[in-house]
Parts: sequence; structure tokens; C-alpha cells
Amino acid sequence: MEEKMRLQKAMAQKGICSRRKAEELISQGKVKVNGVLIKEQGVQVSLLDNIEVVGIEVSPQESNEFVTFLLNKPNGVISSAKDDRGRTTVCDLLKKENKRLYPVGRLDYNTSGALLMTNDGELSNLVTHPSSHLDKTYIATFPFKIDESLLELFTKGILLEDGMTEPAEYKVILNTNIKSIVKVTIHEGRNRQVRRMFLALGYKVKALHRESIGFLDVKNIERGTYIKLSDEEVERIKNICKANKAKNVIPSYKKNK
Repeated sequence: MEEKMRLQKAMAQKGICSRRKAEELISQGKVKVNGVLIKEQGVQVSLLDNIEVVGIEVSPQESNEFVTFLLNKPNGVISSAKDDRGRTTVCDLLKKENKRLYPVGRLDYNTSGALLMTNDGELSNLVTHPSSHLDKTYIATFPFKIDESLLELFTKGILLEDGMTEPAEYKVILNTNIKSIVKVTIHEGRNRQVRRMFLALGYKVKALHRESIGFLDVKNIERGTYIKLSDEEVERIKNICKANKAKNVIPSYKKNK
């Protein structure tokens, strides 16, 4: 389920304008959500909603330049712009860029790996939209041996408290009495989805790392560091998402031998 937030926060995350400017525009009756004119503060929306400013042009907060970075998030870092408990956030790791950047989706506090950081609202919308079916590959580690036959359920879907997951692909990399490593590819974005899928089979993940988003991987990016994506790479990700949305076909996964 997509996270709900105040309209002005969503406008800032989409790169439309700052929160303060968003509040002004809402008060002036110049903001539409899914075609409906909004005149009240505090309306709850998601990043999947269509948000537009009518009657005037609005520039992004810092500059008109959209930039996107691929971060290899370390454990112990919050996937948000700020944290009310004073913990380090992903935005803290990119402070030197002097851009108002936001994470595209989330990674758990104790999950490391690939996370896009951008001020490009279109990219954020496309990547996080369920119909984009963008692959995300994770490496899950366990301090024990697992029953490989149970993992076949991943290819059919796992029943979680918020419904059945879509099919996932898996590959067992290592399976010994003291350590197991499984690679899992999903194309949904539910909260803590991979951890919950394994837990549904009776396995608690010890360590989880997101290796890649689409064709973008962090194999050569040190934890806590990032690279700037080229315009071509950003456009390629957008085109993949757009093509998947147009096909409206859910990938059918099976065991990756």
C-alpha cells in the first residue's frame, strides 16, 4: 500500500515546489489532485496521485535541473528526508550536492543497498507505481539451512496480511547448516515485503541487501556512497516503466537455476 502524506509534502517530493510554496498554492485554490481542485490544507495523498498546479508555472525548489543519484544505502540509515529522532537519513548522505533530493520508495532501517535519490517527480512516480513492474533484486542471508522446496511458493505468490504477492523469482546461492544465501527478484514495493515473504515461510532474514533496481546495481558502489546517473540511464529507467505500464502484464517468474 502506497504511503499517505500531506499534499504539500507530496508536492515537494515530486519536485513541483517547496512545501511553503505548496501551502500558498493550495490556499489560492490552484492545486488539483486527480482532477479535483483542493482548497484545504492537510489533504492526504500518495505519490501515485496525479497532482497538478493550474493557472501558473512553478519551478522546482532549487533549480530547474533534475538530477538522480544511485545510493548504496548502509544499514542504520533512515530512508526519508529527515528523522524526528535525530537519526542519520539518506538525505544526510547527499548533503554536499546542495539539492533538495528525496528517496524513491524506501529501504528498511536495517536493509542496505540500491536506492534512487532524485528531485525528478516523474521518475519517482514511474518507479514507485505498481503497474510499472520494475524489477528489484535482493540478497537475503540466514544463519541456518533452509528448505529449498518451500521457496517454490515465491513463484506462485505468498499470502501476506495485506494480500497475495505477485510472483517472484529466486535463486539459492548458498545453503549449508550454518549459512544460507538467497537472491530474490520482485517487482512490487510493499513495506518490508521480502522480509515478510520469508517470514511467512518461517524464516527470519538476518541480513538483507538490495542489489539492484532494474538494470542499475550497486556492486561497484561502496556502502554509504553514490553515483550520479546519466540522462540516458534515467530515460532508460523511465522507458522501462512506461513500457511495462503499457503492456499491463505481470511477469511470470520461476526458479532461476
